[in-house]
Amino acid sequence: MKVSEQWLRDWVDSGLSSAELAARLTMVGLEVDSIESAAPAFEQVVVGRVVSLMPHPDADRLRVATVDVGGAEPLQIVCGAPNVAVGMCAPTALIGAVLPGGFKIKPSKLRGVQSQGMLCSAKELGLAESSDGLLPLPNDSQPGQDVRELLGLDDALIEIELTPNRGDCLGMEGIAREVATLDRREFRPLPVEAVKPTVDAVFPVVLRDPADCPRYVGRVIRGVDPTAETPLWMKERLRRAGVRSLGPLVDVTNYVMLELGQPMHAFDLDRLTGGIEVRRARPGDRLELLNGVVVEPDGETLLITDHAGPLALAGIMGGEISSCTDATRDVFLESAFFAPASIAGRARRYGLQTDSSYRFERGVDSNLQRRAAERATQLLIDMAGGEPGPIIEAVSSAHLPAQPTIRLRPERIRKLLGMQVPADEVANILHRLGMTVMGHSDGWQVIPPSSRFDITLEADLIEEIDRIHGYHQLPSNRPLARLAMSPQPETQVSLDRFTAALVQRGFQEAITYSFVDPALQKALDPERAPLPLANPISADLAVMRTSLWPGLLKALIHNQKRQQPRVRLFEHGLNFIPAADGLRQEPYLGGMAVGFALPEQWGLAKRSLDFFDLKADVEALLALTGEPEAFTFVAAPHPALHPGQSARIERAGGVVGWLGALHPRVARELDVEGDVLAFELRIVGLQPAKAPTFRDLSRFPASRRDIAVTVDEAVTARAIYDCIRQRGGELLRDVRFFDVYRGKGVPEGRKSLALGLILQDFSRNLTDHVVEEAVSGIIAGLTEQFDATLRV
Repeated sequence: MKVSEQWLRDWVDSGLSSAELAARLTMVGLEVDSIESAAPAFEQVVVGRVVSLMPHPDADRLRVATVDVGGAEPLQIVCGAPNVAVGMCAPTALIGAVLPGGFKIKPSKLRGVQSQGMLCSAKELGLAESSDGLLPLPNDSQPGQDVRELLGLDDALIEIELTPNRGDCLGMEGIAREVATLDRREFRPLPVEAVKPTVDAVFPVVLRDPADCPRYVGRVIRGVDPTAETPLWMKERLRRAGVRSLGPLVDVTNYVMLELGQPMHAFDLDRLTGGIEVRRARPGDRLELLNGVVVEPDGETLLITDHAGPLALAGIMGGEISSCTDATRDVFLESAFFAPASIAGRARRYGLQTDSSYRFERGVDSNLQRRAAERATQLLIDMAGGEPGPIIEAVSSAHLPAQPTIRLRPERIRKLLGMQVPADEVANILHRLGMTVMGHSDGWQVIPPSSRFDITLEADLIEEIDRIHGYHQLPSNRPLARLAMSPQPETQVSLDRFTAALVQRGFQEAITYSFVDPALQKALDPERAPLPLANPISADLAVMRTSLWPGLLKALIHNQKRQQPRVRLFEHGLNFIPAADGLRQEPYLGGMAVGFALPEQWGLAKRSLDFFDLKADVEALLALTGEPEAFTFVAAPHPALHPGQSARIERAGGVVGWLGALHPRVARELDVEGDVLAFELRIVGLQPAKAPTFRDLSRFPASRRDIAVTVDEAVTARAIYDCIRQRGGELLRDVRFFDVYRGKGVPEGRKSLALGLILQDFSRNLTDHVVEEAVSGIIAGLTEQFDATLRV
């Protein structure tokens, strides 16, 4: 919210500088985002009154004006503005004046006629983005007066970022109350007197859904002049708040909203039928909004209607069918209270965000409506004339927010704040914040004002006391705690070791949302139905993830679209898996990679990442457990993975995770470039480790024997490894596969595996006879189990 410092000081002059005021507001929770000038710098621009006008002798669109600027002699100025007229006052830049952007005014001739200055528009002074003519100044302005002084342009605009609970500060009155409370000055609410009706004109109002709209105030005003000019002071205050002037009927409602925080709306009475009804939308309802968009509201949307149909989206935006025009003479002013829950989210549902919905979503004072209607009536009559009818009020007291009576105890204040706040200071702070404070045997009974929806608990009152008393006065106490070393079990691998290993292997950690796109979730895990969110942030974040892959894949695609050819990401977090006994939340570690196997370099040729590259990364994680042989990779299908490149990872018969290449169908649907490899591991199944034990190093040399055997294509290297381990006995220390061959000399349907056998004893040197005997036993076992033949 943009706050004019001058306007604020009209309410309460704190005596603080702009910087001090901003700092104090920030420290009480009203964060000041920026402070900027109300107008760009310019100088030597004064009030000029047009005394006479003559046609330019050589240009149809130019006129020669004689302008009184308070000097001894009037100035001759050539002007092309369409609205220049005799008697009008307008900003006049004198010779030597400097306008925004550094533009300097010099004596000049326009089509042969001398011009001694320039009559200025709002755009030329930096007060508007566009202008149709000169900026009219009040007719009673004094020629020669500095325009900056006349318009009060030496003003600071303080932009405040309000938290959602402070809807009471979305009006100047609320901000002024905060400043008065901070500076210990008396706060006086804006005095608003009831406007006496002069005509007996009413328009009936019926509340069909009182829970959504428990109070609706209206008033008929006949005979207004919609073409009347909005006073310059009001235009300036609107401009500084970021609101464009649109004529008196709209300007008044916007001004009251900025002043008091109550959104209002003006209907053209002649375009209304029967009476006002506040109700939920019904099938067939259709409404063209003021912005030209046609909506068909759903049954959860609250509408303002008459007997003919919808007039406005309640609390959001009016409709074109009842809008005021230059032909409007009779208006119906609306000032209503809508329950925040009935407005929250509705504007976004229709792609809208308005000042009105912003306020109603956060909560408007439920006792403000009549006061705002009286204020708007008086302003409108003063500006555009008219005869007001009596106030029309429809109210359902049972549905209005009830103000709680909250018990506040000194002991509780001391316990939460860590200090004692004097009793008279507590009562004084609460009184200054507009609360009703009554003494009680163990403290106070406090009733917050109707504008403070956020105060319902004792802790809320203590927070108010703390922020006004000053956070800087809170004591700084060191907590007392017993120091204890946390256990670090050797049979458990920490998550940090796994993540560090992935970083060392070139992966980068990603953190993605726990809620994901339903379509992406279904593509990657179609067999599990995810938990839908009741109120999602957006349609593509609508379900809880059952796998880390949707978030990682979305991040990978995001990087690819930003010209990142090699992407390696990992993430650890909870998956939300539906189960028979409810939702199971289980931690997982997952990763995805695409692009080249190695970073670009001169020593090796470029090669795309393949299944076995990522398998090596996963095996590096499994090795941290101290027993990598306990894990097996089983070829198995997975709906998200390539049918020929997917493996289930098992440990002791239980599933630990999956590894494989992304299914080509999924890759095509998501327009992924290259072959994406992915893995996902259950942390619970991954962390158990074998306790490290010391084993003597053999003093005797190892012997190596390389063999090559041919086996059927269906035989896996893992099966070969397990057989060799079983038949190798105590002498076998290691098995190293170093080649796979298919081709000449190897029968069709078979393959040749070359491997090295490392044998060693702890008590003796191994003789050739012993080594050959061990190797023969291994070959015999391979022949027996796999019909393997030794290739020579």
